[in-house]
Amino acid sequence: MSITFTEQDQLTLRTAAWGAVFLMSAAGSAHKAATEGSIALTSATGSIGHVLAKAPKGVKYGRTVAALADQVLPALTASMTLLEQHDPAEADNFHRTVHVAVEAATRPQHGTPSPTMTEMARKITEALDAA
Repeated sequence: MSITFTEQDQLTLRTAAWGAVFLMSAAGSAHKAATEGSIALTSATGSIGHVLAKAPKGVKYGRTVAALADQVLPALTASMTLLEQHDPAEADNFHRTVHVAVEAATRPQHGTPSPTMTEMARKITEALDAA
């Protein structure tokens, strides 16, 4: 099944997924985390892959990590709610895609991820699972 998303739906999905990568970048090695997370998002397939192929345009994430989280974490939950209503398989696809992006963003770390990155990943997962 192919889902047709409104412009607002697409903005919510992009804000959520790309924002999760930005949160991970803020919590660790910014350039490397952003690069690895972005590759994961642009590698997505299905209806979600078509939406996430582009980063959100014109989104003002704020100047602090707290302001970014205030926008992104609710968007993650809203995205899951939206997708579960339209197509549970695409909701699962989105969840897995964001999870892979978060894992990819932690990959550049030597050894285990920092406590900061681990905590940010937990918050992102919690927001995804809140729907």
